[in-house]
Amino acid sequence: MSRSRHPWRCALQPLLRYHSVDELGARAAALVARRPADARLRRVGTSRGGTPMWLLSVGHGSRQALVVAGPHANEPVGGATALRLAERALADPRLTEGADATWNLLLCLDPDGLRRNERWLPGPYTLGRYFRNFFRPGFFEQPEWLPGGASGATLPETRALLDLQDELRPFLQCSLHGVDVGGGFVEITDPLPGLAQRVARAGARLGIPRELGAYDTLYWPGLGPAVYLIPPPRPGDLAAAITEAAVESTWYHPHRHGTVTAVVEAPMWAVTAVADPAPCGDPEGALRAVSRTLRHDTRLLRTLVTRVRPHLTVVPDAAPLLAPIDDYLLVCPGLADTWDPDTPGGHVLPPLSTAHLAALRIAGRRLALRTAGLLHQLVTAAGRDPAGVLPELDRLIDAWCAEYRDGHGARWIPVTRQAEYQARVVLAAFELAVRRTPACSRSGESGWGPRPAVPMHRE
Repeated sequence: MSRSRHPWRCALQPLLRYHSVDELGARAAALVARRPADARLRRVGTSRGGTPMWLLSVGHGSRQALVVAGPHANEPVGGATALRLAERALADPRLTEGADATWNLLLCLDPDGLRRNERWLPGPYTLGRYFRNFFRPGFFEQPEWLPGGASGATLPETRALLDLQDELRPFLQCSLHGVDVGGGFVEITDPLPGLAQRVARAGARLGIPRELGAYDTLYWPGLGPAVYLIPPPRPGDLAAAITEAAVESTWYHPHRHGTVTAVVEAPMWAVTAVADPAPCGDPEGALRAVSRTLRHDTRLLRTLVTRVRPHLTVVPDAAPLLAPIDDYLLVCPGLADTWDPDTPGGHVLPPLSTAHLAALRIAGRRLALRTAGLLHQLVTAAGRDPAGVLPELDRLIDAWCAEYRDGHGARWIPVTRQAEYQARVVLAAFELAVRRTPACSRSGESGWGPRPAVPMHRE
């Protein structure tokens, strides 16, 4: 067994595609059957649709690490990453006995939502196929958020995660997310000095660009390139909550237990420009163009939705698709105003780099593409096109995907590299978090024992 300083360098089977909900459970069960003394699988909840929520635990240490996969339905890489982390923890005792740690891996927080994405999960992986089959529930149906606070949480998936956090009181929580188009980055509730350098190394080795100006972290402090400090929860309106996570969330709920939460984002399609720190020559002109485009797209999509809506009574499952459409149409005008330098009394934007503006362009187009894709599914589910919108939707989706591909140079990242990048970032956060937590009786075995805390720094 290798005692290399880098435990992630053990051999693993390549991943040719994402795992479905059922495959995640089956693979976890097979792993436990192979190593019953070191791994356990237990049901910690049931989704609204009746799907079991499985927790895979590896090791027997007193310090608990919690990894949450699949918090967003359209971001499936986390399940593969969780299984990869379990294999690593079983292969290298420094990750368990040596750190006095137990790895607790929630295989999917939103299994019902992931099932709705299974039409595109097996591939082939093209932007058009992804967006035409994309699903992400409306804001109030996403189990990671707590718009009414923890005491008001009603979704069974949310309650299962909250109960698990309070049971485990983890020293580290990692929430595994995926960026459909862009680069990799990390959002974190407390500084872990050295994490930015680890993220940089992981990205360089795997060809993953770091997203240096992620749009949803535009107003957040930076802790180094592509690492952002999540601000404490603050109440906000729905539009702010959807785009800024500006409400109480399961990211912060375990903070009372001393938990550090890291939100680890891994891209599906990479765009090199999101890693370009060079100043933009005409930021105000670029922002006006982004805002103008988003307003135009929103008006166009709103017109199409208005034409389609009267005909949706024949679609039995229309509500779950309409909810996110209405959310996107609600939030887009406010975002356009926020980004527009000519908006009276608007937000004061920080100095913008090429990376910031690339991320904003991608984000604006993403909102339009998601709306168009969901509307396409609604019309297709009706079995007919009484409003005559499918040709227009197909034209828009094809043109906007071509802009990602040809205008932004979006390139597909194989699933293996997505999961490997995410696993390396989680392992880096784990090592750094172990060092900042109290010593345990066996920490000396690993070489990862606690060290004096390094003051917060900015790189």
